[in-house]
Amino acid sequence: MATVFDNAEAILAAVGQKLGSSEWVSITQERVNLFADATDDHQWIHVDPVRAKDGPFGATIAHGYLTLSLVSRFLPQIVDVRMKMGVNYGCDKVRFPNAVKVGARVRGSGELIAAEKTKDGGVQATIRVTVEIEGETRPGCVAETISRYYF
Repeated sequence: MATVFDNAEAILAAVGQKLGSSEWVSITQERVNLFADATDDHQWIHVDPVRAKDGPFGATIAHGYLTLSLVSRFLPQIVDVRMKMGVNYGCDKVRFPNAVKVGARVRGSGELIAAEKTKDGGVQATIRVTVEIEGETRPGCVAETISRYYF
């Protein structure tokens, strides 16, 4: 269940809070292939299961940027900001500490690490999203996402 914020003050007061986790998502070869087609990144470690079996990961792996892109799916499951409008402002630190193998399941967990009022009346929130890999100790991605919310 998502953490709910109804106003800017609630976000500002929640800095340092863990926000919960999303549902698990399966990383299929079809998803990886579609991402490869969308980005023209057809490196064999992503799209050639036969060759990848003998490669450094023992299987095909998701693109790092595919793993990062799932953050936009996870965020609304982690946090429900009841606002008039919100925009993605960007990301600060993004890391890929572990490969996400095809067949794995991933989910996002969030922590509100910073929030401040903006000059235009909104609130800017930085949420660290950790993309966990089921059964693994190291995550597939850790990204500090920045969003602006207007109430």
